[in-house]
Amino acid sequence: MNHIGRLLALALLWAALSPAFAADPVYPPGLRIGLVPIEGLVLSKSFPGFETEDHTVKVLVAELPAPAYGEVENAFKTNAFPGGANAIKPESLQTAAGEGFYTVESAKDGADTVRRFSMIVAGGAFSGYIAAQVPESATKTFSDDAVRRMFATAVVRKEVSVEEQLGLLPFKITELSGFKNVRTLAPGSAILFADGDDETGVEAQPFMVIGTIGSAPTQPEDRGRFAQQAAGQIPGLRDGRITMSEPLRIAGSPGYETRVEATSGKANTPVTVVQWLRFGSGNQAMRIIASTPRDDWSKAFPRFRAVRDGIQPR
Repeated sequence: MNHIGRLLALALLWAALSPAFAADPVYPPGLRIGLVPIEGLVLSKSFPGFETEDHTVKVLVAELPAPAYGEVENAFKTNAFPGGANAIKPESLQTAAGEGFYTVESAKDGADTVRRFSMIVAGGAFSGYIAAQVPESATKTFSDDAVRRMFATAVVRKEVSVEEQLGLLPFKITELSGFKNVRTLAPGSAILFADGDDETGVEAQPFMVIGTIGSAPTQPEDRGRFAQQAAGQIPGLRDGRITMSEPLRIAGSPGYETRVEATSGKANTPVTVVQWLRFGSGNQAMRIIASTPRDDWSKAFPRFRAVRDGIQPR
C-alpha cells in the first residue's frame, strides 16, 4: 500500500471509531456560548443545552458572571482549591473560545454510575460554563475522549439578537423604550433591558428585569403582603424603604405596584425602584422590576411604564 493509500485507510478508520460531530457550533437559544455536539445530541426542550432522545446523556450550557472564570484561573495557577487534597482539580483545555478549565470524575446518580464533566471558559462580559453527565451504559459513544473533543469546540458569540431573545419569552414585548442593551437572564423566563452594560454597571443607569414567577398567591387578599415581601427581596438593594404599595389593573389584569427607595451598586447610588406584579391564572404572575438613579426618576418612569403596557400574551 502506498503512502497516500495508508493515509486514506487511517482516515477512514478514525472516522469509523470516532463519534461524528455536526459541522458548525450550535448555540442553545438565548445563550452566547455554544459547541459542536456529538451526533445523537439534540437541543433540549427542558433546559439550556443538549441531550439524547432518551434523556440519559445531558449537556448543560450556562452563562456565569464574568469574575467566575478569573477565580478558577487564579486557583488553577496557585493550586488553591477548596477541599484540599481531595478537591477535583481542573486541567487546562484549549478550546475555540480560548483556554478553558476542565474536570472529569466518576459519580453516582441514584444507583447508576455516571461520568461527569465540566468546563469554564472566558466570554468577555461573562463566563461560559458547560457540564455533562454520561451514564455508564452510554460511554461507548460518549467516551471521555469524545466528550473532551466536544468541549474543545466551545465557542462564544458577542451577542444574541434581540429578536431571538424576545422570541423565547412566554409573552410578547412590543415596546423597548430606547433601552440600548437587551440580555437574557434565564432563557425563556427572564430578560434584562438596560442603558448601561457589564463594564459600566447597569445599576448606575435605568434598567428593567422582566420575568415570570410561579409562586404567586391565588387569593386577592394575599397579594399585597406578597408584593411587599417580594419587593423586600430584590437583589442588589441596600437600606431599602417601601414608599408605596397598592393594587392596580395592568392591561386588564389584576396587579400590584410597589415602590422602593434604596442604594445600589458599588458607588452606593441612590435609586428609586418600582416593582409591578401582574397576576394571571392559578399561581402564575409576571414580575417587572425597574430601577433608576433617583435624580432620573421623572424621565425613566414613563419609559418603564411604556414597556410594561406593551407586554402582551402570545
